[in-house]
Amino acid sequence: MPVPEKKHEVRRAPARVDHPFKGIALVLLSTVFLGCSDTTAKYLSSSLPSIEITWIRFVTFALMFTPVMLPVSPIYAMRTERLGLQLMRGAALLGSSLFFITGLSFLPIAEASATGFVSPLFVTALSIVFLSEKVGMRRWIATAIGLTGVMIILRPGSSAFHAAAFFPIISAFCWAAALILTRMMSGREAVVTTMAYSALTGVVILSLMVPFVWVTPSWSAIGFGILIGVFSTVGQWIVVLAYRYGDASVLAPFSYTQLLWVSILGFFIFGEVPDVWTITGAAFIVASGLYIAHRERVRRSQLLATAGEPSPNA
Repeated sequence: MPVPEKKHEVRRAPARVDHPFKGIALVLLSTVFLGCSDTTAKYLSSSLPSIEITWIRFVTFALMFTPVMLPVSPIYAMRTERLGLQLMRGAALLGSSLFFITGLSFLPIAEASATGFVSPLFVTALSIVFLSEKVGMRRWIATAIGLTGVMIILRPGSSAFHAAAFFPIISAFCWAAALILTRMMSGREAVVTTMAYSALTGVVILSLMVPFVWVTPSWSAIGFGILIGVFSTVGQWIVVLAYRYGDASVLAPFSYTQLLWVSILGFFIFGEVPDVWTITGAAFIVASGLYIAHRERVRRSQLLATAGEPSPNA
């Protein structure tokens, strides 16, 4: 008798758990890895085109997930019920990486990162439309304060503002879209499936682009490119995990802490010293993140006490 062919089941993610403080902790951890990835990309941008740097990053990303892409793997992860969302997330993640690394070629890393922190504003707006999340006036105000901090750092309209700042802004929108798509799949798709499709989508698209800008890299450049891939992959994995535990509009502002890491690394590696504007803007950003965490704690307390609808000002 022929042996029935073994069918792979769609790997499902664990059910979502409403635990915002665990999600916040994971987001904070992810910023360490993502900050290291951005700093390495900034260093490499002086010798390689941004498309090639991003390609090396995604090739490393894909190689790390090759075992789960093979049909013979016991943890085969390519079965999905959300193929369209997976491909869109991969394209959004690619856009975020490519535009940000392009911006790093022209901007100090702290400024590029600060500009990219408009993404929580995009996330807050998109989460209302696509996730039906309720965002109260106080959280809107806190998010606006964080954006004000970013504007203080960039000083638009002054001689300190660079037109290349638009690259990180576009990157931020792509990143926000990737976060929203991640949230839409939370509880339905396994993390490993989401990561595998993101890696594969990026490699396919970039492999079509990189021949037009190819510069033969040195062995050290290849090594740094691999580090970018490892750091960013670990950071992305943690972000996907984080969004199982809390609303996008709650978690996103904590990505601001990445500014601290890139500022420290920028000082030691590139000799970039944050000025008073950067410090002032960072204070606004931190204050907004802490206040949003406070409002989430108050909102949860109200829900437990009244078992009713949250306050519109939560």
